[in-house]
Amino acid sequence: MGRRTDPAAARHAGRPDTAVDRHWRTDARRALQYSLTFVGLIMLLDWGADGLTLPRAALWTALGAGVLVVFLPTRVTAGDGWLSVRGFMGERRVRTDALVAVRQYGSVAVHLVLQDASGRWLALDRRVLDSNPLIWHLLDAGVRRSLERGTLRYGTQVLQELVDRIDGQEARAVLEASGLR
Repeated sequence: MGRRTDPAAARHAGRPDTAVDRHWRTDARRALQYSLTFVGLIMLLDWGADGLTLPRAALWTALGAGVLVVFLPTRVTAGDGWLSVRGFMGERRVRTDALVAVRQYGSVAVHLVLQDASGRWLALDRRVLDSNPLIWHLLDAGVRRSLERGTLRYGTQVLQELVDRIDGQEARAVLEASGLR
């Protein structure tokens, strides 16, 4: 049997300026495990109570699919001048070198909403940027071009806070790796 390749990774293979969320596969596998565990336990309980029928099994399976949809993470991909988020409902893409606004929402699960000059927008979980330096680098390069071109009008303070946060994390990681902390 031949090896199966991920279509998104295959599309971006060979492009050194493209980065994919390196934790997506692990998070997607965990979402599938949660869903299968939920379906297995609920069917086992229903079977133990002598109530499991074919329609109920179909209902539990549908609910398990719902759990999968809720827990399945969006897939974030970045390239030179663009950022893409693919979720259950499709893909959203913005030009990072033509951003007009960056907004931050939430206090526990913080999301960034990026909007470009064409009116396209996407929502992005901030943790993706924290854990993927290559995606952060490509986004930062695009933001710098937006600032140079004068298109970015809203969100410079949000971006500065993000820069301080991520650069601080990277500095701490370097100090810990070198044994200085």
